[in-house]
Amino acid sequence: MENHKNNSRAITDAQQGIHENLEKIVRKHFGNSYRKPIAEHTLVAFSKIEQQVENALAKGTPLLIDSFCGTAVSTRIIAKQNPDALVIGIDRSEVRLSKQYDDYVPENAILVQADCADFWMLAQRAGWKTVKHTILYPNPYPKSKHLKRRWHAHPAYPSLLSLGGEVELRTNWKVYADEFCQALAYSGLEGVKSSGVEVIDVGESFKPLTLFEKKYKEAGQVLYRCKYVL
Repeated sequence: MENHKNNSRAITDAQQGIHENLEKIVRKHFGNSYRKPIAEHTLVAFSKIEQQVENALAKGTPLLIDSFCGTAVSTRIIAKQNPDALVIGIDRSEVRLSKQYDDYVPENAILVQADCADFWMLAQRAGWKTVKHTILYPNPYPKSKHLKRRWHAHPAYPSLLSLGGEVELRTNWKVYADEFCQALAYSGLEGVKSSGVEVIDVGESFKPLTLFEKKYKEAGQVLYRCKYVL
């Protein structure tokens, strides 16, 4: 989902503050089952890696998921930082995933072309548990009328949380981070924690995980983070 030309700019024409309907929508999703049929291409993609992931989990290998990974720059970095883990990078675009860089894809990384929401539901049904789940793609829907397209207000949000572990979202739009943190409070889940919204220090020691973050740093933008511990 990376569009570096458009999305590296700061969000200015956008909703101000947490959406007034956020609580109602999140509670609705946790009170109802998401019945959307799984896309065929995601079913095929999931089946291709299912046994490999099952074998890794059976051996106690930590599972990390990097959703909306775009060109998978972040997936490569995360896999190198966690050589003993299995890292799955997911994006819906074959073009983005197939983009060539000088860097290689580590052996402990798998790139999957799939719909992330559908993939989360399949992983939930399979009983997979993640150690960490990253959502590093900046919010593409800053207009108030598009609340339901944001992942914390999407019907697949319960499936995302069901995978457990640590969930980390990063964005250059504070409202998005605020909503992501607040949505957890409306989930009704017990024993889970949110870090609250944190400002990431993008000083000289900051190492961007995505091309977006590289542009944020170069443009002097503020980068926000929210973490869940599930």
